[in-house]
Amino acid sequence: MKNLILRILLVAALWASVTGWQGCTPTPEVKTEICIYGGSSAGVMAAVSAARLGRKVLLIEPGQHLGGLTAGGLSSTDIGNKYAVTGLSRDFYRRMGEPYGLFEQWRLEPSVAEQLFQDYVREAKVEVWYGHRLTGVKKSGTRLTHLQLEVPESNIRAQVAAGMFLDCTYEGDLLAAAGVSYFVGREANSLYGETYNGVQVRENHQFPDGIDPYRIPGDPASGLLMGISDGPLAPNGTGDSMVQAYNFRLCLTQDSSNQLPITRPASYNPEEYELMLRLMQHRESQGDRHDLYSYFLINRMPNEKSDWNHRGGISIDVIGENHRYPEADYDTRARIWQRHEDYIKGMLYFVGHDPRVPAHIREEMLTWGWAADEFTDNEGFPHQMYVREARRMIGAYVMTEHHCVGDSVVRDPIGLAAYTMDSHNCQRIVMEKDGMMMVKNEGNVEIGGFPPYPISYRALVPQATECTNLLVPVCLSASHIAYGSIRMEPVFMVMGQVAAIAADLALTEGLDVQAVDHRAIMDRYESDPLLDGSIPDVTVDEADPERVAYEGDWRSEFHFARTYGQSLLFSDNADGTARLTFRPEIQAAATYKVYLYCTRLRGQDIEYPTRTTVRVEHPGGTADIQFSYADHVNEWVEIGTFDLDPTGGTRVSLLGEASEGFLVADALLLVAQ
Repeated sequence: MKNLILRILLVAALWASVTGWQGCTPTPEVKTEICIYGGSSAGVMAAVSAARLGRKVLLIEPGQHLGGLTAGGLSSTDIGNKYAVTGLSRDFYRRMGEPYGLFEQWRLEPSVAEQLFQDYVREAKVEVWYGHRLTGVKKSGTRLTHLQLEVPESNIRAQVAAGMFLDCTYEGDLLAAAGVSYFVGREANSLYGETYNGVQVRENHQFPDGIDPYRIPGDPASGLLMGISDGPLAPNGTGDSMVQAYNFRLCLTQDSSNQLPITRPASYNPEEYELMLRLMQHRESQGDRHDLYSYFLINRMPNEKSDWNHRGGISIDVIGENHRYPEADYDTRARIWQRHEDYIKGMLYFVGHDPRVPAHIREEMLTWGWAADEFTDNEGFPHQMYVREARRMIGAYVMTEHHCVGDSVVRDPIGLAAYTMDSHNCQRIVMEKDGMMMVKNEGNVEIGGFPPYPISYRALVPQATECTNLLVPVCLSASHIAYGSIRMEPVFMVMGQVAAIAADLALTEGLDVQAVDHRAIMDRYESDPLLDGSIPDVTVDEADPERVAYEGDWRSEFHFARTYGQSLLFSDNADGTARLTFRPEIQAAATYKVYLYCTRLRGQDIEYPTRTTVRVEHPGGTADIQFSYADHVNEWVEIGTFDLDPTGGTRVSLLGEASEGFLVADALLLVAQ
């Protein structure tokens, strides 16, 4: 069907170009059951979910690539806590491990991630339209009926009718076109009784005291350096329309056999990087040791590649130049996008070539180049800008900081978030301190230390008076600071799957999305997480009193980025009598692989045991298995493969008497083969 339509449109466009006809080409109407706008990671998982549920689904991506940031350079996955990653999202990271011989892989090569997204849509037979962008919608009352689309720089127009729609863009373009309320920027703390929203001047990713903001140091009449705002600083907690900074997550390598050189961009202006130079000179004057890693957050990826992100007072965040982006038209967005690309390319060239940069940093920079086998249609540069935040729906329910820290708990949970409340800087300002004017950044917030918390289903749906057949799993309803915790790619994938299940239920039962029961969504999600009829994982957390028994002296510990779930238990096993037993409930007879989660404790001087003994009691007998805890860091360790059934009385025990040193118990996982 799609190919026939495109052939008709292309013939019409060719006829128009040959004859000079200036009339409108035909606008065909395509009908589907569920229409998903935005091929982000959430969009792909929503489309695959809808297809696996038997729905006719159309996935529309305005660009030319699937997977959004997960395939677009954000390769060092922001997890928070793996306990929050479930369903197809968890499946994605397991399938990512296959090319590397790993159970799971959280550090991604962009091209491998994109190919996996392509595999998902191919396997599910999802129809995908690339290069179609939204120009308008049609509504009947509170229901969307049609999307109106165009292919830029062509005469191709299309109209899509559907029963249910999902906005899976990072910008929230569909929700805005549908007349749904939204917010751009930062709410005042007073609106939701928060602490970390609005204007925030803090110490993370900040300039040290003493960096002069003026073109001629000490001379205000010379004007401010590029990128510094001359506006007054509002009090902390004040709301505004400023948006946290965007960048591109870069894929670079030191492998000379797989490099493209970092060249001088046509728009290059070294004056743009004067602040970076002054920061380097300040560190030199203070005798501080600094290197390339002082200015860029460089995370190592497979096959000698690295994911580069912002670090410190000045880096690859283009602070203050994205405030218009969320509500801008396509041409303005393209200019903002290009500005970010030019700035970042220019910065890398500056660091490698400007003679004022310390020689040892220049030499380090020149060992790096673009990974030649990544983003091959864009000369190694990512095809997705890191739109950290744009529009945020004001839906049927608003998630706030109170939910993140556990002071408020939703009554209709449909998934978990687990990351730090995280906002990058929004502006550069001039501040006076001790009689001296200096440059500072404003807007960075990093507040963590809390366990995973539930997200409300109502945060995915608009107010009932505005639209009743639209779900929004990406630009969902949350305050700025709460969104900073929720806005992680694994969570977006979970929300995309949940939204697709909700859309299916709404169509089946003839309901508005607001009337779908979250319990019905979760019953389907939990009983069939991959929506393919496969046997669900069996997971037992060490904090489950019905499924865990222990002897000896055990203590509880929580670390939000290490523990699996809420906590872990550990014992120094001083007298060798400590024992902890997981008692999983097996629902379906199958062959299962058994895993234990190995978690590093807080202490840095702990000598991890080289022999931990695990006893697996199963229908076929008993097996004692030893592994070295010291060889694993915050990952699942395979214990063995066993045939298990509901009547077998399966037990998995950590044995103090047969182990060496202390014991750590966090979670048990059984995966059907």
